[in-house]
Amino acid sequence: MTSATKTRIRWTDLPDHVRVAVEEILGDRVVTAVSQHGGFSPGTADRVRTAGGRRAFVKAVSPAQNDRSPHLHRAEALVAAALPPGTPAPRLLGSYDDGDWVALVFADVEGRHPSTPWDAAELAAVLSTLEAMAAVLTPAAVAAAPTAAEQLGYDFAGWQRIAADPPADLAPWARDRLPELCAAAERGLAGLAGETLCHLDIRADNLLIGPDGTVSVVDWPWACRGPAWLDSLLVLVNAQVHGGHDAEALLRARPLTAGADPAAVTGVLAGFAGFFLDAARQPPPPGIPTVRAFQRLQGDALLPWLARRLP
Repeated sequence: MTSATKTRIRWTDLPDHVRVAVEEILGDRVVTAVSQHGGFSPGTADRVRTAGGRRAFVKAVSPAQNDRSPHLHRAEALVAAALPPGTPAPRLLGSYDDGDWVALVFADVEGRHPSTPWDAAELAAVLSTLEAMAAVLTPAAVAAAPTAAEQLGYDFAGWQRIAADPPADLAPWARDRLPELCAAAERGLAGLAGETLCHLDIRADNLLIGPDGTVSVVDWPWACRGPAWLDSLLVLVNAQVHGGHDAEALLRARPLTAGADPAAVTGVLAGFAGFFLDAARQPPPPGIPTVRAFQRLQGDALLPWLARRLP
């Protein structure tokens, strides 16, 4: 994938005391650091190696890069520390928080992001991993995690904001169906009940495929309690965005998504489409200049899928 963040800081940009704190977690001095591409955080994302050969993945950020990013790192630290054995996610080795800088140190997982457009075998492996992960994470390992409805309540009101002020370039199909899309998104929000710990941000750049084909799920700040099928649906959204697959056919073929309430699935797709299209017309957040274009891409890609489900 092309890097989504053009302003990411690096290991060498961190204040000395933050680097020292990371080295204390690792028990050794960091001698090399390689910045990783992809994702939307303007903070560091470095694979590091210590003098003794230990490897780790370090991410760190302060409000100077983006005022929301430290909060997301703190949320991820709580989730990552509570993930049970068997979760296909890197192990949290430790964290540092001085009230300004927040750093997370994970075990390094060898791997690469899936190919996009998605390779069929890689997509099948990811879906199988997410289905197994949902079983491991039910009931939710983080009881204090917000519900999916709480996490997405504002986002799923996107069609209501669009209906109040429709953009000039809104697709004619969506413009003609605004009341129905608003109602569908409300149904989607109501259909998000569940006690599975969901990642909620599944897409290619939050997944790693190892040399042996093992899939790891990274970046957990948005984790919430919701239906077991939600993360599987989200990877199908990503497949729809990148093209080359019939996301509807895949949805019907997989056990978790095939068994979900069709009205709830349609509503969730509507909710995300409205969120993406509404957010895309906002000014870019500090330090993340490319996210609005990606949100527009996702919103536009979901409209044809919604048209199939809302004839």
